[in-house]
Amino acid sequence: MAKPMKIELPGGARAPILHEDRAALAIDKPPGWILAPPRWTRTSRNLQLALMAGIAERAPWARLRNLKFIRFVHRLDAETSGVLLLAKSREAVRRFTRLFAARRVRKRYLAVVRGRPPEGLWACALPLRQDPRAGRVEPDRRRGKPAETRFRALETIETEEGPLTLIEAEPLTGRTHQIRVHLAASGCPIAGDPLYGREKAAGRSCRATPFLGFGLRAAELAYQDPFTGQPRRILAPEAAFRAAFGFSPPEP
Repeated sequence: MAKPMKIELPGGARAPILHEDRAALAIDKPPGWILAPPRWTRTSRNLQLALMAGIAERAPWARLRNLKFIRFVHRLDAETSGVLLLAKSREAVRRFTRLFAARRVRKRYLAVVRGRPPEGLWACALPLRQDPRAGRVEPDRRRGKPAETRFRALETIETEEGPLTLIEAEPLTGRTHQIRVHLAASGCPIAGDPLYGREKAAGRSCRATPFLGFGLRAAELAYQDPFTGQPRRILAPEAAFRAAFGFSPPEP
C-alpha cells in the first residue's frame, strides 16, 4: 500500500507532506495549529500532540512509515501556514536543532502587508524583547536581543481599504514574531494580524477584515542535511496563498 502523502488531523484538517527522507518529514502546516510541548493540553489544536496521537493510534500516515517518533524542530506562529520540519528520531532532533541554532537554515516567507513599502529592498535589524505581560514582542534597542530580517517587495495591488503588498521575507535570526514585528515597525503590518496589525489599532479582530486569513506563509526551507551532507530545498505551494489575497501566481 502506498504511503499517504497527507496527514489527517482532528477536525478534518490535512497537512500535505512536502518532503521525506530517513531523518525528517516536512509538512505544509495548516493555519490555526500551535507548536507546543505535548503537556500543553489547554487547546485541541496542539499539533505535536495530534501527531503523537496519530502514531499511538497507528493512523495510516504513521503506520505505513513505521513511525515511532516525531517532533518539530523549529516553530511557526499558530496562524502561519507553510513548511514545517519534523524530526523522526531524538538524534535527528539534536542535529536539526543545532543546525537552526547555528543559523545554517535558510528560511523564506511570503507576507501580505497593508500599505506600500518605501523601498523595493530593505532590511530591519531592530532588537526584540518579549513582554510576557502583554503577550507581545516589542522593539527595544537597549534590552532587546539581536534580530535581522531582509525584505523584498514583489507586487502591490489596490483595494477598497488601500494598497496591499506581497513581500518576500528572509529572517536571518529566529526571534518570536520577528517578521511580524519588523514589518509593523517598517510601516507595513501584516494583513489580518490581531497583535501587530492595523486591525488591532482600530479595535477590530482579524476576522473583521475582508481578506482571507492571516497574511504570512513559510514558503521555503533550505539546508545541508546534517546526516548525509546533501543539500535540501523544501518548497510549499504559493499559488493558492497569493490568489486568496488577489496577487498574481508565482513565475514558473
